[in-house]
Amino acid sequence: MKKIAFAVELDRCIGCKGCQVACKMENHLPLGTNRTSVKEIGPTGEYPNIQMYFLPAMCQQCENPTCVKVCPTGACHVNPEDGVIEIDRDKCIGCKSCIRACPYEAISFNEELHVSDKCDVCALRRLTGNLPACVKNCTGGALHVGDLNDPNSDVSKLIADAGEENVYSLRDFGNGPSVKYILKNDKWLDVLPQECVSVRRGKRK
Repeated sequence: MKKIAFAVELDRCIGCKGCQVACKMENHLPLGTNRTSVKEIGPTGEYPNIQMYFLPAMCQQCENPTCVKVCPTGACHVNPEDGVIEIDRDKCIGCKSCIRACPYEAISFNEELHVSDKCDVCALRRLTGNLPACVKNCTGGALHVGDLNDPNSDVSKLIADAGEENVYSLRDFGNGPSVKYILKNDKWLDVLPQECVSVRRGKRK
């Protein structure tokens, strides 16, 4: 089965938040709702050896998604054709079970529609052969998307060329996050999106 997910070259991300803005505009997201966000990791270290990088955080397209398991109506489900986790707004009852179950805080709540909302890798754009809005508008060319289960796909080749020692995933709680982060020039910190503020303030535990 296909597994469509992102590969992110963190060395190329400049923290411009163009992906975040493009996603909001493409999906007509209301105030307070995001499908992706760019976090600051660092600065860490001691002068003059200071390190910092930016972390685009979106749905991790998990192999074993707890959001799908806890959904009482089947609204949150895995698309069998591409492995992308989607939310059917017609079935969502707004119980927020999926939001509480996601350890990556990748699901938000649309107050206007009273439904949960998340990244579906721009499903409608992909149907017409277009790239997701975030990938198309990434100024640094850091965002890539493709089939991780196809060794001949561009993202699989990108990951292979980077070398196993430079490829990371967010912390695994048994979900099996699929998004791959490539970081060569800085030290990867094992933090979750919600922990980034603590890292920036030097209070990481």
